[in-house]
Amino acid sequence: MNRLVLNAALFAVFVTVVSHALAQNPPPPQAPKPSADPYANNPDAGKLRFPLAAPAGKDSEAIKTALPGAANVGPFDASAWKYGPNFNAPAESKIWNPVKLKMMQGGKVTGGTLFSATDPETYCAMANAGYDFIWTEMQHNSRDWEHVARMWRACPYAKAVPGVRVAYADEREIQHATDAGALVIVVPTVDTVEEAKAARDWTYFPPLGKRSQGGGQAFEASMWGGVPGGYRATINDNIVLTLMIESREGIQNAYEIAKVPGVTAVFAASGDLGNFSGYAQGTPDYERLINVVHDAAIEAGKRLCGPLSWRDRPDFTCFQAGSETAAIARGVADELGPLANTQARVAVGPLAAPPGKR
Repeated sequence: MNRLVLNAALFAVFVTVVSHALAQNPPPPQAPKPSADPYANNPDAGKLRFPLAAPAGKDSEAIKTALPGAANVGPFDASAWKYGPNFNAPAESKIWNPVKLKMMQGGKVTGGTLFSATDPETYCAMANAGYDFIWTEMQHNSRDWEHVARMWRACPYAKAVPGVRVAYADEREIQHATDAGALVIVVPTVDTVEEAKAARDWTYFPPLGKRSQGGGQAFEASMWGGVPGGYRATINDNIVLTLMIESREGIQNAYEIAKVPGVTAVFAASGDLGNFSGYAQGTPDYERLINVVHDAAIEAGKRLCGPLSWRDRPDFTCFQAGSETAAIARGVADELGPLANTQARVAVGPLAAPPGKR
């Protein structure tokens, strides 16, 4: 019992001594916990990184007054803005899109039509078959842009570059195409100058157009990210924009449509010019429409496009060829020669020819 009392007394003395020592020598103050905001305890936040930023809580009057050293002075005027040099193509940049180069040289360009396939192997077979570009059909097909992007990504350096006919002159449609890597944009049923300008605006980056820089596989090193001069700085000089004239309204405005800056070529739509006019190819009324598109392209100095069957028409230098299914049929016929379509004809069973066709 006496030992327990003695231990309790000694512990009490120890606590008293320690408490006295802590009171005489308090622990050093701890540093404040780090904050996720690097400027939380900085009274001059932003002054080093953003010296030209507007002062906190005050109107800087930037809408009326330029900052010192600015190229654009006076009240802000979007229409008079002097575009900066940040995205200029390097001096003496060379064209890296073979379709654009061939058009500039006056050569005849062919586009193979991928109408319904979504399989990358089928696309790549078409892209290496000998065409200059692949016309991936998005106007009259139900595939989505994910399918298209996957096919283009499978073989971006094939002989034929990726191209597409979008559904209409729309920001979403065209920027899906360009961000996925399209180097040829075909826009159907362009009836007015306003539609032509819209197609141009969403195809090209500023200052020529209004395409936003949102990324996409086109910017990746595995596609066009490593082109000489850089993708952003050189794509405006390399992309091909073709506008299709298909209606009477388009014919009426053909000259003005062809003259829109940024338009590379105009396409005389063989099928729909008949559809919208009511006349067949070869008739005077139909041929007059085709000749208007021809004359508009010649006056504007633009390339003139049509179906592959028109490759002997004067001044036509770019053409749309048949679909993947038609190409397979033609290829097999050429390969087999006289052995093509010589299947045995059975008289019974589901593979028998219908009566009267045996």
